[in-house]
Amino acid sequence: MAEIRVHHLHKAFADFTAVKDSSFAVRDGEFFCLLGPSGCGKTTTLRMIAGLELPTSGQIFLADEDVSFRRASERDIAFVFQMFALYPHMNVRRNIAFPLVSQGMGRAEIARQVESAAQTLRIGHLLDKPVSQLSSGDRQRVALGRAIVRQPKAFLMDEPLGALDAEFRELMCRELRALHDRLGATTVYVTHDQMEAMAMADVIAVMNEGAVEQLGPPREVYECPASVFVADFIGAPAMNFLPFEAALARGEEAIRIGPARLGVPQIREDVSTRPLLAGVRPENVRLADDSDLRAEVLGTEYLGSSTVVTLATAQGASLRAKVDAATPARRGDHVGLAFDARAVSLFDAASGRALRTARDDALHAVRRQGARHG
Repeated sequence: MAEIRVHHLHKAFADFTAVKDSSFAVRDGEFFCLLGPSGCGKTTTLRMIAGLELPTSGQIFLADEDVSFRRASERDIAFVFQMFALYPHMNVRRNIAFPLVSQGMGRAEIARQVESAAQTLRIGHLLDKPVSQLSSGDRQRVALGRAIVRQPKAFLMDEPLGALDAEFRELMCRELRALHDRLGATTVYVTHDQMEAMAMADVIAVMNEGAVEQLGPPREVYECPASVFVADFIGAPAMNFLPFEAALARGEEAIRIGPARLGVPQIREDVSTRPLLAGVRPENVRLADDSDLRAEVLGTEYLGSSTVVTLATAQGASLRAKVDAATPARRGDHVGLAFDARAVSLFDAASGRALRTARDDALHAVRRQGARHG
């Protein structure tokens, strides 16, 4: 397996720029996820790493070798597509064996490697079945088997679970991560599904309009979003945003929204008076009668162990709270709101950039410590 490094990658199609000056590194053995909405440039980035598209500018290194303008066949990378790309006239065994046959490998060695891949994926009993008779999940396992059998330097996967139903997708997420761990593989995985990314990735690159907005472990991306876009895209329900206007000084630990004084992580930069946003995730909002921040309950959504309460503050902001199902809340109630001060994010409303706080520093320190011991 091998490290993948991308330096200032840029891709333009006529007057449309698909990828803008993207740089990141995928460590040897890492599960790296490119996450973002449709059209953000994640698949184009993956296709450039694979050699299926050539960059307009920038460099791609595979195991310290510059492969930026090499053909896909010269990169020793296995690509798994969303729609499986299997040969319908072949059975499972011949589909998995196809890359090895193309390489001119001997029959005995092909048989051994196909059996090994099938055992890894628990599809040994399907080897002699036509792929046309398989379920979507089993077809995806065959596609993975065809990638595994080559023993490439890296696996690239473009939304491989997108064609599966929700329940089976969750199962395959667990199986894919377990497979990755068994193989010690370097994997770059593309998805628009944040739950897939959060469940499987060691590192997530969140892309928006062709650029990488944030790069980091799932916890860091979730708890310390670098921008309003990331904060809004990651999380279900999404982060709440409460507008306010203020000048903030380095070292402050509270803000004012209307009559309420709200605690925040210690601010690590000076901010002149400007429109700002306080961001808080629904699970960090609680109903508190003694709070000066008041809101009206607009509706509730029962989820079994929890309830999502939709509220409107006296200042006109809309937000959602994810509370214990036993919490009393009915449409039309007027309640107070309290936030976990440690979980509040602050953003510049104009640029969308997150303000630096003590919580960011603490999480980055944890990341650096993990990198030293990884």
